[in-house]
Amino acid sequence: MLPMRVWASVAGTGFALGDQSGADRWRAAGALCEMMSRAALSHRRPSFELDEIAIGNQIVPVVEQEALALPFGTLLRFAKEGAMPQPKVLVVAPLSGHFSTLLRDTVRVLLPEHDVYITDWANARDVGIWNGRFGFDEYVEYLIKFLEAMGPGAHVVSVCQPCVQTLAAAAIMAEDDNPAQPRSMTLMAGPIDTRVSPTKVNELAMGKPISWFENNLITRVPLRYPGATRRVYPGFLQLTAFMSMNAERHIKAQMDLYKALAKGDKEQADTIKKFYDEYFAVLDMTAEFYLETVQWVFQEHRLARGVLDWKGRRVNPKAIRRTALFTVEGERDDICAIGQTVAAHDLCSSLRPYRKKHYMQAGVGHYGVFAGKRWAGQIYPLVRNTILANE
Repeated sequence: MLPMRVWASVAGTGFALGDQSGADRWRAAGALCEMMSRAALSHRRPSFELDEIAIGNQIVPVVEQEALALPFGTLLRFAKEGAMPQPKVLVVAPLSGHFSTLLRDTVRVLLPEHDVYITDWANARDVGIWNGRFGFDEYVEYLIKFLEAMGPGAHVVSVCQPCVQTLAAAAIMAEDDNPAQPRSMTLMAGPIDTRVSPTKVNELAMGKPISWFENNLITRVPLRYPGATRRVYPGFLQLTAFMSMNAERHIKAQMDLYKALAKGDKEQADTIKKFYDEYFAVLDMTAEFYLETVQWVFQEHRLARGVLDWKGRRVNPKAIRRTALFTVEGERDDICAIGQTVAAHDLCSSLRPYRKKHYMQAGVGHYGVFAGKRWAGQIYPLVRNTILANE
């Protein structure tokens, strides 16, 4: 499609010049060309676009710092120059085909009142095979290392898929009496127990044996990339799966974009383009992480059933006694349905009632839990209160 996109881009420039006459037909033709030129994926992490943040009446510069760099992921800190000490928060981003910048709005809302870190996962196609494997166990190990690098007194906000690994890491650290175990743990729209109200995602995972996923979705990185020959689940396949589950919504969004471009409605067009520029930036996952997540979380429900092991050691959420738990779900979430995240409360049975809290946000889908107006105006204040109450 590259030649077609190049031609469309050049032609669109010509139509933009013709648009000076104000004729609708020029805008419509230009809109069609722009739609064609945008039909592409990116495999590089977009920018967080968080160069500064407003704190009260001041605009404070923000600098991205690598607090700990490991082969498959970096602990990234959003350091604010001259800011007073604030509660440390680790935002755990999902490793599910998109970059950590998908949580840009999550970070933006947390940043004024917190010292924010994020798990910035690497594109597996760019990680050499000499760095070994990266599966479920290694993911949990990375979370423990990140929290240890942040030091005692940190809080965790985990979004979607890694809620399982986050709970496992907290349980391991609690059992070891690790001084870096988090003071609070917020789990947002995560698949703690997918036996509850199964969604299309859950049905897809349960519909075929794990051997089908391995034989049909796993491939090797081509020789032209640093991770050559590594077995991966390509990001574009994950994106295709996501879009197929909500095909009507994505088709409508593209039609809305075309109409906005054809009408010259720049504000609406820019809003849609900004979302899809992020949505079409994809990364590859290691085969072992993808297959173990599908099998252990979505097919065998190991954590929910109490049979999850980490490096040969049973994960025991009952060991968590000092880490406060806050779970959040969205009423219209079609990826992690109501009931799947709150299941963490039953697993953390040693926590006293005042250390456990749950909230269901009315009127939002999956992404509305951690991005948008209701995240900023209704969910975030509760997350902030949980953190402050456990400082």
